[in-house]
Amino acid sequence: MGRRARDRRRPQRQERGGGDQAVRDRTGWSGGYPEIVKENELFERYYREQAVVPAAEWDAFMAALREPLPATLRITGYKSHAREIRHCLKDRFFAELRGLRVDGQEVEMPQPLSWYPEELAWHTNLSRKILRKSPQLEKFHQFLVSETECGNISRQEAVSMIPPLLLNVNPHHKILDMCAAPGSKTAQLIEMLHADMNDPFPKGFVIANDVDNKRCYLLVHQAKRLNSPCIMVVNHDASSIPNLQIDVDGKKEVLFYDRILCDVPCSGDGTMRKNIDVWKKWTTQNSLQLHGIFCICDISGALELADVSSELPGLKRMPGITKWKVMLKDGQWFEEWKDVPLNRQTQIRPTMFPVKDEEKLKAMNLERCLRILPHHQNTGGFFVAVLIKKSPMPWNKRQPKVTSFKRAKCYLSITFLEFTMFGFKEDPFVFLPEDDPLFEPIQKFYALDPSFPKMNLLTRTQEGKKRQLYMVSKELRNVLLNNSEKMKVINTGIKVWSRNSDGEQFGCAFRLAQEGIYTLYPFIHARIINVCIEDVKILLTQENPFLSKFSSETQKKVKDMAMGSIVLKYDPDPEKPDELQCPIVLCGWQGKTSLRAFVPKNERLHYLRMMGVEVFKAKRKEEESEGKTEEEGQYRAAQTEEGMDVEDKEHDLVTKMEAEIGEESSHSPVESSSVYPTNHPP
Repeated sequence: MGRRARDRRRPQRQERGGGDQAVRDRTGWSGGYPEIVKENELFERYYREQAVVPAAEWDAFMAALREPLPATLRITGYKSHAREIRHCLKDRFFAELRGLRVDGQEVEMPQPLSWYPEELAWHTNLSRKILRKSPQLEKFHQFLVSETECGNISRQEAVSMIPPLLLNVNPHHKILDMCAAPGSKTAQLIEMLHADMNDPFPKGFVIANDVDNKRCYLLVHQAKRLNSPCIMVVNHDASSIPNLQIDVDGKKEVLFYDRILCDVPCSGDGTMRKNIDVWKKWTTQNSLQLHGIFCICDISGALELADVSSELPGLKRMPGITKWKVMLKDGQWFEEWKDVPLNRQTQIRPTMFPVKDEEKLKAMNLERCLRILPHHQNTGGFFVAVLIKKSPMPWNKRQPKVTSFKRAKCYLSITFLEFTMFGFKEDPFVFLPEDDPLFEPIQKFYALDPSFPKMNLLTRTQEGKKRQLYMVSKELRNVLLNNSEKMKVINTGIKVWSRNSDGEQFGCAFRLAQEGIYTLYPFIHARIINVCIEDVKILLTQENPFLSKFSSETQKKVKDMAMGSIVLKYDPDPEKPDELQCPIVLCGWQGKTSLRAFVPKNERLHYLRMMGVEVFKAKRKEEESEGKTEEEGQYRAAQTEEGMDVEDKEHDLVTKMEAEIGEESSHSPVESSSVYPTNHPP
């Protein structure tokens, strides 16, 4: 049962509302579809006769298809923070739902997906209508909406979470996500690269591609929430992504990917529970037209279906089928190629039928494919094939030299493509020269460790004053430097420093950026203030608190510190399990008489929730402009000085597209997945 449609069909654009409703629509926690008749005689006949579903389960299968798809969510982010969100959900919000009745009906408790590791994925049958009927449910609803906006929760269909898990990603893997937008699976891959939170620069990376330029910005929006220096978003037709090159000891070699995720085009049958137009429009024509893009019969043993039957315990799956018939859109069946009349042979091809040679059929191991049926665990339908590349593809006449390190080769350089999209050009990616005088005062002010990889710093401007400094991993730098003329790069790097207006008077022209602080922190040896949890609450709830409001320990630490940008670090106390048990690193500013955090509002609210502070109903009053301290004026000037950053230019476009497209489970009728553990180029 396929999942991604050949064409990127989108729902009709609706009028955009204001306020909370617009946010709910954008994050996917909103209404449903108008009622339609959920029947299709041809569909039922096709699946009955193909025996995809065991006969004894047929009624349950059809009943499940006619029910709405449960809402599923995945807790995103890195390990300790994800565990805190899980704790917040289970012990605070879910506990409040127990025994709750709405309109005389007991509210069904959300349940973890049994096969997803560490209870980081959940499903619920709670509809938006029910969520809004009770004050307690409304609070839960607000939490879901807000944390989705922050990127800490992803509304991702359950079956969509399966392919990244089956890739068995390690932090050193070079990964290509070929059809990546809108990015929920990409986010899973990034999280896996950062399995070791103590390593700010894992050796692996994700190159996330999508053919649709507009959807690439949704992909950037998703990926940026994870603040990783190991992600690059590119815009290519997946069938013709260029081979890339990297520098290995002074020699150019082709980049070999260790893992490839490909969300391939297919018919969309498995999405009937959420894309109900499929009930009216389903025919076999979609799958017949897609047949030509698959290659399992043409690869002469280069690819092998992997046996993943022991992976993801708790996931119910059916094996791939080895016998089938071919049906035309008018319902006519053919069991063998010899039965196809001449006038039908343009629609039906010989390779659409099962292999007749029993030995060849056995060697294909088609039963190793996964078919997920909706009635088994209340999901959508899904198909997954995990393929291992054993040797070069037969159509590669000139084989690249394979290094002993088992990587594939690829090509890159640094004169950047400037291609027009939506009225503006992509800004260039320019690495800081080794002798750039801009870096020395930064290094001195923050006492950066000698191991800090300054060669990985880049800007998005070739001329004029550098306003932002971004950072990528050493491995992505290698890719960028050697392939810029052949790759259409949409975005890469995380912001680590922003120019501060008149910052030189405080010893450094650049202040720390929250987006990149978790990457920078291990290299910073000065201007760090360790704070207790009560201090963190003050920093996150008050706009510009006086130093006298903080603990005596904090006041002592800042007494002899010069004004300017600082790091505020909270370390959990394992002897106080009721307190927040994940570390927090915040960017801040020390003034003459005050201390403040430079943290985006959504991130502030997230940390406060994790600390048990009520943030749903209370709308904090903005301080009056009178009495603003000089630091606040400085901050506003700094914001103005930053000007129109790349993220600013993209923001309106992303917001517009999220409203039009919605989250992953509604943007396209289908998306089946093949995942490739490999040591070769695609």
